[in-house]
Amino acid sequence: MSASYTYFQLSHPIHFECVKLQSYAFGRLFLILCRRHASNPSFKGAIVTKKIILDCDPGHDDAVAILLALGNPEIELLGVTTVGGNQSLEKVTYNARAVLEKAHATDVAVYAGCDRPIVRPQEVAASIHGESGLDGVELPVPTRPLEQKHAVNYIVETIMASEPGTITLVPTGPLTNIAMAVRMEPRIVERVKEVVLMGGGYHVGNWSAVAEFNIKVDPEAAHIVFNEKWPLTMVGLDLTHQALCTPAVQKRIEEVGTPLATFVSGLMDFFRKTYQDNQDFVDPPVHDPCTVAYLIDPTCVETRRCPLDVEIHSELTLGMTVADLRGPEPSAEECHTQVATKLDFDKFWNLVTDAIERIG
Repeated sequence: MSASYTYFQLSHPIHFECVKLQSYAFGRLFLILCRRHASNPSFKGAIVTKKIILDCDPGHDDAVAILLALGNPEIELLGVTTVGGNQSLEKVTYNARAVLEKAHATDVAVYAGCDRPIVRPQEVAASIHGESGLDGVELPVPTRPLEQKHAVNYIVETIMASEPGTITLVPTGPLTNIAMAVRMEPRIVERVKEVVLMGGGYHVGNWSAVAEFNIKVDPEAAHIVFNEKWPLTMVGLDLTHQALCTPAVQKRIEEVGTPLATFVSGLMDFFRKTYQDNQDFVDPPVHDPCTVAYLIDPTCVETRRCPLDVEIHSELTLGMTVADLRGPEPSAEECHTQVATKLDFDKFWNLVTDAIERIG
């Protein structure tokens, strides 16, 4: 199939002569220009972009989280950092770069981080994500080299160089990088706007009876992150198990009709089978993009403020996220942590599908 092209001109404040772009590149450029306009104080009706660092371990649902961040003009993805989790650090780092390549987002840098938990032996989720971490699709070869700076250094330096309260950390894997960043430079806690993480659950687990994978594999890191006094939202299994990729949802994605949509559908095919085989789900829960969706539109996720902590001593309940839901809901001054409780299913999947379509 021959490539389609779009001709366009833009006026002040960004000037282009007649530019010929392949249609997929136009989608990416359009999003970048939206963000530039949004940052221009003279542009009326500007979108206030939310600057995020996405710390991930791709992972099928991490891949969708990356695409949602890329495909929504309200999110400015400053960088992607990777951590050993769903698969080895080497594999998930390659996967992150490959997903960005697939989305023609080679302007986004990837930084590799910690390859194992702080204390414990590494565990991976090959039973869910396959041997590559992104089984089920053919991955493009990344053209942008991996950044040489360690992810933890990147996180610390970026936060310390930015205005306080402007950067949100979005971890969707084990919390090793974030915990190490706090230990390296404790002042980031008071400079970060908030932490919105995928992990945990206050009713059930998926890697044990009571513990979710991201928390279970590095509970010491999670304990550090949960107990720092920054605003923290736990988007756990209680919420993400509502984000099911049903056949109707997958059909909507396929109807976008782009190579990227076909790629996402292939990811969901594999994800569905492994969840049916290993987790007794009919349709797969697409956990990680729920974090990004909450930042784009907080009305699609209901939350409940409550004290949170992580069990690090008991063999039986190791990695359990303990949410104290007793009594009246505390104020933000009394409690810095909250849990996500209910998902607006249609709003969530509209955001995901629209992002895939925008990327082109």
